[in-house]
Amino acid sequence: MQCLIITGISGAGKSQAIKYIEDLGYFCVDNMLPDLISSFITLCHSNRRDIEKVAFVVDSRSGDQFDVLLREMEQTDLMDVDVKLIFLEASDEVIIRRYKETRRKHPLAPNSRVSDGLVQERKLLEKVKKRADIVIDTSLMKSQQLRNTLYDILDDADKSKEISVNILSFGYKYGIPIDADIVFDVRFLPNPFYIDNLRDFTGLDKTVSEYVLKHEQTQMFLNKLTDMVEFLLPHYKAEGKQQLVIAIGCTGGKHRSVAIAEELFQFLKKNEVPVTVVHRDYQLDNQGKR
Repeated sequence: MQCLIITGISGAGKSQAIKYIEDLGYFCVDNMLPDLISSFITLCHSNRRDIEKVAFVVDSRSGDQFDVLLREMEQTDLMDVDVKLIFLEASDEVIIRRYKETRRKHPLAPNSRVSDGLVQERKLLEKVKKRADIVIDTSLMKSQQLRNTLYDILDDADKSKEISVNILSFGYKYGIPIDADIVFDVRFLPNPFYIDNLRDFTGLDKTVSEYVLKHEQTQMFLNKLTDMVEFLLPHYKAEGKQQLVIAIGCTGGKHRSVAIAEELFQFLKKNEVPVTVVHRDYQLDNQGKR
């Protein structure tokens, strides 16, 4: 089992860090009491869910119990657990500015100045910082830079770094999907709805798909579509995006959008991009009911 313990100065970014770590498949617990860590790991070992990666945020909010953290880490070393301690740091000036921006109180100085709390906290965390496997100074980091740093440290070979694509076909008459990142309108393509022997079928049926795909403008559009998506994916990935929702719409979401969505799905699948396809409206009747 892999176990991460994230600690450090309050305001250095621990809460943000645990969100990114959770995206890497870790079972995460914020504000964990140090003396419960070994018990929690024992529970994970006996749990049928087979939890293999856990991460805990442990910090000065634990008060006096924080002193037992190092002892608990020694205990986990005996439990066949790979423990890694990550310490987040930032300068006093940056921490104080962040507290002023959020208007929060320091956990060790709820009724006095943030600077007073920082003095106590640094003294409390001194031994733990020396024990840390990784120290990250977030003073000059933006949120995205913290994410990239954590991913570089923890996820060099993990496929969860790859951006996944969700393709969604829809009908404009039922509304544009609110979660779409990119929307393509294919209502300019020849419509099978006006072909009597195709109207009752969908873009999943071979006859409809062949009709949509046989036209020159469809092939030109597909070439441009796949070229654009292929261009965009690495750039979205570089910006830290993990999931891209591509919506493709036609009038009713039954014929053209479904056929094009399937073609894009097959293209990305062939290129080993993690991809799924959902046809939201292809079974809806005129009243919009399933």
